[in-house]
Amino acid sequence: MSLIPLDPPRPDRRQLLKAGMAAALLPLSALGANTVSTRARIVILGGGAAGMSMANRLATRLSGARITVVEPREQHYYQPGWTMIASGLWDAERTVRANADFRPAGIDWLSQSAVGIDADARRISLADGSTLDYDILVVATGLQLDYDRIDGMSTDLIGSHGIGSVYAGHQAAARTSDAIDAWLASGGGQGLFTMPQTAIKCAGAPIKMTFTTQSRIKSVGNRDDFTLDYFTPSDDMFSQPWSNEFLKERFDRDGIARHHGWHLSAIDPQARQAEFTGRDGRTETRDFDFIHVVPPMSAPDFVKASDLIAQQGPFAGEWLDTDIYTMQHNRYPEVFGIGDVIGAPINKTAASVKAQAPVVEANIAAFLEDRPLPLRHNGYTSCPLITAIGRAMLVEFGYDNDMAFLPSFAFIDPREESWAAWVLKEFMLQPAYYAMLEGRV
Repeated sequence: MSLIPLDPPRPDRRQLLKAGMAAALLPLSALGANTVSTRARIVILGGGAAGMSMANRLATRLSGARITVVEPREQHYYQPGWTMIASGLWDAERTVRANADFRPAGIDWLSQSAVGIDADARRISLADGSTLDYDILVVATGLQLDYDRIDGMSTDLIGSHGIGSVYAGHQAAARTSDAIDAWLASGGGQGLFTMPQTAIKCAGAPIKMTFTTQSRIKSVGNRDDFTLDYFTPSDDMFSQPWSNEFLKERFDRDGIARHHGWHLSAIDPQARQAEFTGRDGRTETRDFDFIHVVPPMSAPDFVKASDLIAQQGPFAGEWLDTDIYTMQHNRYPEVFGIGDVIGAPINKTAASVKAQAPVVEANIAAFLEDRPLPLRHNGYTSCPLITAIGRAMLVEFGYDNDMAFLPSFAFIDPREESWAAWVLKEFMLQPAYYAMLEGRV
């Protein structure tokens, strides 16, 4: 039986919006949190989705604590919207807000970078040469984009020479859309879409960019004049099993060639050539008219240089050594991790942060009171997997039961492409995200 679904019936728009907003704006009080009195020094590294959520939650939960957020940026970026920008659907500025819009009152905000962690001394080194001591550390740094691991690649190239990349920022996403427009205007040619050899945030984004680019080609009306190839080092397309099989069949049906066991290792912008390296070390060079580059990713260098990095196993040397259920560090109990920086089999999405934040909050409160940690993260993550402009699948799953689906909305079937999932992506998830930053969900 084919895995390609038929068009499902569209739900009533008012029903969708009502249900979406109800889920988005569940008040924090519904969690039944008790206030904890403490004089602890709480340091949060990072003021992105994970860090800002924890700042707001802990400012509400802890009475008397000194909470310090270390974050050099003054602007907050809604990164889930960058695929919409690169797909030609959103203006870049729609994804930018001031951090001041979300900062809770009564905390210290250090507008500079952390450059080192001394886990034994419980001390953070800052870019200006000063240090910051902590009793509880929340590592919410996010990850770093390692474009320099692709020989010849630089973010300065995005938008020129047929090179795009959705990950390098909202303006880079806009330049990616421009590069796609230029390719469409050329009338045809070769498009390459890549996946790196490391874990990445929003693992569905490379697939979304492939599908939305195909939609734009079809809107021009000459799909047969364009060749699309997708390169991934994995044997799979996606970590969730059913979705993986669906995507393989869908790519094959749409004539998007799949190349498994290969990653992008070098690029020659002037020649418009890309080098791919296989599992056995062999290399192949491909010409392109457009290429979507997804860089390797890892924890920030100063985290990797610290004792907090995983020492063994699949995350060794690359990701924070965190218990994937309690979010507590495996060797330093006063340290908790959240968001993209942690070593986990899945979870590098904003939806994961939404699920992790109440766990980290409750477990920090319990740790401060010398109680057993009460909550466990089930690995929940979500990907509004865009399959065409105007259609998507809401793929939600977790660690257990072979990554079985964990649907949130009764009217959205995770096995069907639907307008409802698209509307959720385009209109509902951004308000829910901002509510998460404020600690309301």
